[in-house]
Amino acid sequence: MWCSSCGQTSSNHSPRLNRPTGRPPVLLTQIDHVAIAVHDLEAAIDYHRRAFGAEVHHREVVERDGVDEALLRIGESYLQLTTGTRPDSAITTFLAKRGEGIHHIGYRVEDCAEALAAIVAAGGRAIDLEPRPGSRGTTVAFVHPKGSFGTLIELVQE
Repeated sequence: MWCSSCGQTSSNHSPRLNRPTGRPPVLLTQIDHVAIAVHDLEAAIDYHRRAFGAEVHHREVVERDGVDEALLRIGESYLQLTTGTRPDSAITTFLAKRGEGIHHIGYRVEDCAEALAAIVAAGGRAIDLEPRPGSRGTTVAFVHPKGSFGTLIELVQE
C-alpha cells in the first residue's frame, strides 16, 4: 500500500517515524479550530444556531488571556467564537484595530513543544516561548503572524 504522507510503501507504519531522510516529520494532525473574534458573543452564538443549527459544545472564560469563548463542533474540528473580557486582552485589541473576523487558526499537534521548536527552527516567531495551558484542558502555544505568512497560529495539544 502506498502512503501519501511519506511516499513509502508499507502496510502498517507511522509516517512520522518512517519519513525519508531530509524531510521534516509531519507534526500537524488536523485543524483544531478556526477562531473568529466578535464583539457580542451571545449574538454570534445565536446567529450560528439559527443559520447553521450549530450548538455550543464547550464554553469557557480563559482568565489568563482575558477571553470568553464558545466552541461549536464542526465534524472533528471547532469554530471558536471569542470576545475579550478586559481592555488589555489580545482579542479586545484585535477587535478595536481590525473589527470582527477571523483571528487565528488552531492546528492540532501531538506534541506542542516539539511543534513549537520545529516552527522556530524553520524561521517562525514564537509568541509563547514554551507551551502553556489552554481551554478544554489543552496545551497551547501561539506563533506570530509575521513568521507564518500573515496568519496567527495556535498549536493545540489535547
